[in-house]
Order: sequence, then C-alpha cells, then structure tokens
Amino acid sequence: MRLAIVEGKKNPMYPFGAVIADRASGEILARGFNRTGDNPTMHGEMDCLNNYLKAHGNRNWDNLILYTTAEPCSMCMSALIWAGIGGVVYASSAKTLVRAGIDDIQISAKAVAAAAPFYKGELLGGVLEREADEMFMSRPRS
Repeated sequence: MRLAIVEGKKNPMYPFGAVIADRASGEILARGFNRTGDNPTMHGEMDCLNNYLKAHGNRNWDNLILYTTAEPCSMCMSALIWAGIGGVVYASSAKTLVRAGIDDIQISAKAVAAAAPFYKGELLGGVLEREADEMFMSRPRS
C-alpha cells in the first residue's frame, strides 16, 4: 500500500495511486496513478491495469492483487472484476473522498462485487487508511 501512496502523490490534486502485485511473491508488476487530465477514464486503477497489460498481457489475473489509495469507484471495480483480479486492497473509503471534496458515484466497491456473483476475488478496505485519508484531505483543491 505504501507504494500505491507513492504513486498517488504523483498527482497531488487527485492522489489516486495503485500497484499490482503477484499474490505469491509480492513482486510489483505494474504501477499507475490518476491521469484524468489526459483521459477521463484514466483513474489510478485503470492506469495500473493498462500498464500491467502492456508489460504482461491479458493473463494471470487471479494470481494478482491490486493495492489502491482509495476505494475503487464503480467503473474501476467493474474493470477489476471483469479482469478477474484475485484481490483488491484499498486505503481510504469513498465516504472520505466525498468529505475531501472529490465527486464519486455512490456505489460501494462491495456493492459492485456483490452484483457480480461470478467474481471470486477478495476485497479489503482500510489498509493504511489514516495515511491515505490525510493525503486526500490535505490535497490542493485548485
């Protein structure tokens, strides 16, 4: 998670960062951060997914875990489910993002996962939450 936070700090206004790690070895296989200034769909998770695909192809998703600075939005969580990623670990909750002045579609990652009964991946929130919350709450607003 600390590496995801490092990635998030690359965009101080929207500090959404993510890394993908091999579940068994812990090796970091991809990194990403929010690039919505270039593409509105390029959230940190989406940037990380695309970087994984470029480096490793569309394979081995069930052996991977994505760590992200904030609860994935419904778009990102859906993409992670469709990829079949083995796990998603996040720091800050969507409620914290709203308190930090960041717009979010109010559908939790848990609700998105529950709506996909075929998805067998794990979802865990609150990891290094205080550190990530501070990063989001103290971000520059313009």
